[in-house]
Amino acid sequence: MKRIILFILLTTGILSTQDAVKAQDTSSASGIEFTPINSSPAAKTTGTTKKDGSREKAVDKKSGKTLAATTREQSKQTLWTIFLAGLAGGFAALLMPCIFPMLPLTVSYFTKSGEKKDNAVGKAAIYGISIIAIYVVMGLLVTVIFGADALNSLSTNGIFNFGFFLLIVAFAASFLGAFEITLPSGWVNKMDQNSDKGGLAGLFFMAATLALVSFSCTGPIIGTLLVQAATTGALLGPAIGMLGFALALAIPFVLFAMFPSWLRSLPKSGGWLNSVKVTLGFLELALSLKFLSNVDLAYHWHWFDREIFLVLWIVIFALMGCYLLGKLKFSHDSDLKFISVPRLFLAVVVLAFSMYMVPGLWGAPLKSISAFLPPQATQDFDLSAQAMAPNNQINSNGAADMKPHKYADLFDKPKGFNPYFDYDEGLAYAKKVHKPVMIDFTGHACVNCRKMEADVWSDKQVYQRITQDYVLIQLYVDDKTDLAEREQTTTHEGRKIQTVGNKWSYLQISKFVSNSQPFYVLLDPDTQEPLVAPQGAEYDPLSYLKYLDSGLKAYVE
Repeated sequence: MKRIILFILLTTGILSTQDAVKAQDTSSASGIEFTPINSSPAAKTTGTTKKDGSREKAVDKKSGKTLAATTREQSKQTLWTIFLAGLAGGFAALLMPCIFPMLPLTVSYFTKSGEKKDNAVGKAAIYGISIIAIYVVMGLLVTVIFGADALNSLSTNGIFNFGFFLLIVAFAASFLGAFEITLPSGWVNKMDQNSDKGGLAGLFFMAATLALVSFSCTGPIIGTLLVQAATTGALLGPAIGMLGFALALAIPFVLFAMFPSWLRSLPKSGGWLNSVKVTLGFLELALSLKFLSNVDLAYHWHWFDREIFLVLWIVIFALMGCYLLGKLKFSHDSDLKFISVPRLFLAVVVLAFSMYMVPGLWGAPLKSISAFLPPQATQDFDLSAQAMAPNNQINSNGAADMKPHKYADLFDKPKGFNPYFDYDEGLAYAKKVHKPVMIDFTGHACVNCRKMEADVWSDKQVYQRITQDYVLIQLYVDDKTDLAEREQTTTHEGRKIQTVGNKWSYLQISKFVSNSQPFYVLLDPDTQEPLVAPQGAEYDPLSYLKYLDSGLKAYVE
């Protein structure tokens, strides 16, 4: 069941958009004072502070990785995820009623009688390259218009996230048939006229005409992809996403020009194309709720808790299943005389997914989709067998730390954990009990953070290692709670530190040279230096346990 669910979410665009390692709000985070970083020969890494105040690169002795190298690896993972999301979106767009019927028409233009096959393939290749160029430029324009700093802040900005929610709901309504998103007809006519020029320019304008004519179908997919790519904070995210989208869109035109006989194997156009469009509309509607949840969590409104999110998803996917079975019909749908076998199978999977989510209303962990749900601690009625009292930090004398932790009333603790939410407070306790620190740089909008907590931290050995051998500090880099007035400050660069998220985001950037989440740092509380190279998400509990053990070994050496 888990693999089936992940397949649905990945191929339809929900998983791909959120499964990236998210870079959070870095633009406004800088310039806050923290406990000084002491240079000490006892440091377990080669990263130290020089006498002139400058810092050497922190390097793990065993792996040889610097903090910057770890960050670069995570950035590559993010871009690859965005690229795959773009590919999935492009292949989905091919099945739209605005594009699929154009495949044989366009290919027949390239393979018309009297032309050599090589010439036809060359024209198709130029046509495909033009498609790629148009969409990549579109992605680059997003970065140019918003700027790198703005892209980094999009993922946690309440106004932007609520705007994205409304935008994607509009896209969903368009796919469901409420209206069509179209561009001015003058643009289309002008491009079409230019496409008659012939030569390279003519092929380019043919590609531009395709992009404009199909916008009513591809617009919602492109818009959603650009929103998701932009909110990762990756500078080239929108361009990489558009590269994947355009590549998936262009390849079939080239392949069918090379092998025209393949066109006979394509299914005929018909009402099934509109069914694909409506199905994507349901998925867009489900995806939009994640943006609304981000706003709710970042501002601690608690209006959109886990059970409300789940109820809406259950209803949306149940309605999608009914639609696939022909029990729900929209005004622009054609008559469905019978249910095809592939459509029946898809309906079974979608309805099974709806049923899978029902136990979550009573606290079932739902690990397959836990990354997209609000934290389980937000659920009011929880009968989960995993629900347990928070495990208080135990010191070397066996006494529990029962004092309320700073900011504890703001954040939802992972089940069974009792983390600190303030760096200095957690550090002081770690020194007191002589234990290493595990810093979890996390965020309300961080999908991978929730997935790690649900799938990896719940592993028995990992859970015991974190709660018994480490002092856990969770620092939310995207929280919008105002700091106490005495803690607010302005850096020498003129940037203001006003919120809790600003403070911890700057700590991560300035000390650990990273701005992505989740980001785990195993720290020596005395030297305040990493014991081993920090790392991001690792979904294999055994590998993550080895990482935790490597930190403990470095601490005792």
